[in-house]
Amino acid sequence: MLLRYHLPAVKLLPALLLSLCCFAAHAWPTKPVRIVVAYPPGGGIDVLARQLADKLTPAWGQPVVVENKPGANTILAADAVAKSGDSHTILMTTDATFSINPHLYAKLPFDTQRDFIPVTMLVLLQQLLVAHPSLPANSLPELISLAKSKPGSINYASYGSGSQPHLAGEMLKNKAGIDLVHVPYKGISLAVPAVMAGEVQLTFAGIASSMAPLKSGRIKALAIGGAQRSPLLPQVPTFSELGYPEVETHAWFGLFLPAGSAPQALARIYEDSRKIISEPDFRQKQLIEKGYEVVGSSPDEFAAYLRTDSASRARAVKISGARAE
Repeated sequence: MLLRYHLPAVKLLPALLLSLCCFAAHAWPTKPVRIVVAYPPGGGIDVLARQLADKLTPAWGQPVVVENKPGANTILAADAVAKSGDSHTILMTTDATFSINPHLYAKLPFDTQRDFIPVTMLVLLQQLLVAHPSLPANSLPELISLAKSKPGSINYASYGSGSQPHLAGEMLKNKAGIDLVHVPYKGISLAVPAVMAGEVQLTFAGIASSMAPLKSGRIKALAIGGAQRSPLLPQVPTFSELGYPEVETHAWFGLFLPAGSAPQALARIYEDSRKIISEPDFRQKQLIEKGYEVVGSSPDEFAAYLRTDSASRARAVKISGARAE
């Protein structure tokens, strides 16, 4: 005998809507996902991208692959993602793309505000002002006093015009009223070795790349960016507490989607990446112990931060006089 169960439709509707919403929220991804990294393999941002990909693959049930696309100061990678029009293509880059390049280049092949959706800032990292041990200054005030007594005799390395170290160096010169000579190198990995070798006297560098030479005495730290001292180097004062809050040395790693991406993609990428960087073991060993400040901002928070950061970097680029073609 066929049994029929009749339930009022009005009682079925909420449950049906809930199940549909849940299905929609998990309807992405429907194919393999690419994380396009704007830097070469091996660096900090590439390592973090691959760690995320390893954890996101089982969570999403689709392969998550990292594609390195370095070149043109992150412009190649950003342009490729902007033009992909694909919710399954994620850009992982730094502040260079969105906070610095729009003020450094007369024209870009994309619009940073129109062509991208900010997903989340994963981490923030502050740079140290480091010096060769032979420099007769063991603090920022001593450096400034030395530079004022011998204008143009002290040089600092960066990894190119408009790079974070260049902007920080020129802002320090401007605010402290000193004359330092800028020496641009061709890569981010060359500046600290140049200081260790005595080719230049100063540079700005991340904690991760500085810890070993600091411990061995091959370089010394004079100051660090940020609002608070690093727990890894509590003895190093911040530029802010020394009276130079305008000297910003930070960089950040963030995720972006091309404009027009599905809301489901935005929600899942944000929620799942934030979950990964919030895992206690991952957070401590892979991020905090490497000098990263864990952020995991929401899309709205990240968008608001980008506006402030861009305005700050615009001032720094103007002071530096940096231009790029």
